[in-house]
Amino acid sequence: MGLMDRLRGEFVDIVEWLDDSRDTIVWRFPRYQNEIKMGAKLIVRESQTAVFVNEGQIADAFPPGTYTLETRNLPILSTLKGWKYGFNSPFKAEVYFVNTRQFTEMKWGTQNPVILRDAEFGVVRLRAFGAYAARVVDAQRLLRELVGTDPQFRTEEVQEYLRQLIVGRLGGALATAGVPLLDLAAHQDAIGRRLAGVLTAELAEVGIAIPTFVIENISVPPEVERALDKRTSMGAVGDLDRFTQFQAATALEEAARNPGGEAGAGVGLGMGMAMGQQMARTMAGETQHAPAPQAPAAHAPTPPSAEPPPLPNQTQWFIGVDGQRQGPFDLGGLAAQVAAGTLGPDTLAWRSGMAQWQPAGQLPELASVLASVPPPLPPR
Repeated sequence: MGLMDRLRGEFVDIVEWLDDSRDTIVWRFPRYQNEIKMGAKLIVRESQTAVFVNEGQIADAFPPGTYTLETRNLPILSTLKGWKYGFNSPFKAEVYFVNTRQFTEMKWGTQNPVILRDAEFGVVRLRAFGAYAARVVDAQRLLRELVGTDPQFRTEEVQEYLRQLIVGRLGGALATAGVPLLDLAAHQDAIGRRLAGVLTAELAEVGIAIPTFVIENISVPPEVERALDKRTSMGAVGDLDRFTQFQAATALEEAARNPGGEAGAGVGLGMGMAMGQQMARTMAGETQHAPAPQAPAAHAPTPPSAEPPPLPNQTQWFIGVDGQRQGPFDLGGLAAQVAAGTLGPDTLAWRSGMAQWQPAGQLPELASVLASVPPPLPPR
């Protein structure tokens, strides 16, 4: 290698950066001991800013474009170097390329729950996670405040700082939003936009902005989720009395289709709940309408003390009134329905073992009950 070739190799003719990564924010041009030739070409591509640093002091910054480096477009560096009268000599300066595009898919999440006070549920603990985008809006401030002399500043070096800042502002954003816990999902976009503005203002001192902030999910502890599930189930059930009757009727139908099968257990449970409620209503009615007990006669004979035999099992009936299933009733309960005018010969009735509903007048077992229906009054 000749002397001229060796001298030519010490000078840098083109200063540029072709980014082949997706996470580099700042990259320092590897000048080593070479000097930048006065008149060299500087290429700054879109979404880049080139910053010249001379002896630790920021000199000139160049937006996207192609430049020929000379004293007239390096005014600050020319002043620092003391160049006068257009002196065009090689110079040594550090050149930092700053990536100004949006860095997307940056994740955030709360390691510990955020404690808030909700108007309906009181004090609750919330966890949240999501993603955000960050971009450099002031390259010189970024170099002064965060990068320093780092030759390759990556997103991982600033991501933890941003996550801590986000979590610190999340509780305040949720608290001041004034949104109930059950409505947070519908307001996640609005809360995210508010947080993006708050974080951008907070990060202005280091030259970073948050153009997009997304809350993907806000969750509560498992015990609160179970309580919410129970509350939702109770709201879905509605009228517990009608729901119990429905369960009892469904169990009886299953038992009729599968005699002797596992449905027997369901019959016992459904009938027990239904009969318990029916007995409670019957006893309440008897208590209100039962006559006061009379004192026994002075010389009335005392009956012998003997245990009565157990009552035989009575068939339980269901009737259809105005499109609604009512029951179960025994024969005495059906007689009360006849007296009340609810049960007549044309009323549909059903018991365990029947394939389908039939009019009560076509069922011989109910003939004695329907016989108590008084005939119509004669015309005057």
